[in-house]
Amino acid sequence: MNPRIVAVQTTDDYKLELQFANGETGTYDCSDLLNFGVFSEFNDLNYFHLAQIHDGTVVWPNGQDICPDTLYLDSAKRNAA
Repeated sequence: MNPRIVAVQTTDDYKLELQFANGETGTYDCSDLLNFGVFSEFNDLNYFHLAQIHDGTVVWPNGQDICPDTLYLDSAKRNAA
């Protein structure tokens, strides 16, 4: 199993700055999701900034979430534990 998310910060260019349970950090780009179904709400940048951690992944108030494995595997890593 891939490590889960323990902290998240959003950016104004639709990226998630992530900290993983294994100590790694990475950046996940959400800009490709802006026109995809339920994620279109991310076009409201204020809404995108409402991201929170729940059960080891990133979630938003209206039920959007991104699989923690996707966040880990597809993020650009910055350092190792």
